Amino acid sequence: MWKKIPSFLKNKYLLVFVIFIVWLTFFDRNNFISQLKLGRILNNQRQQKEFYKAEIHRDSTGLQELMSDSVSLEKFAREKYLMKKENEEIFLIVKDKREK
Repeated sequence: MWKKIPSFLKNKYLLVFVIFIVWLTFFDRNNFISQLKLGRILNNQRQQKEFYKAEIHRDSTGLQELMSDSVSLEKFAREKYLMKKENEEIFLIVKDKREK
């Protein structure tokens, strides 16, 4: 019976190594598959972090500009919140989304 088994399968070191790799790939708590998934999640989180840092920087510069310049503050208030001066009328022109 032992003569029918190939010699590389009789090697105990190779057999232990294969079992070890199979164990790490599928059964271990920190297996390779879960590590790949966690790596993808980590990369996604890093991209979101960079995006939010850029957004914070953009908003901070906009806020600094609004706080330092009264003309830009008035422009912002008129455009965003539709504020007006006394004895002034505002006309809103809304484009129909169906017309292109």
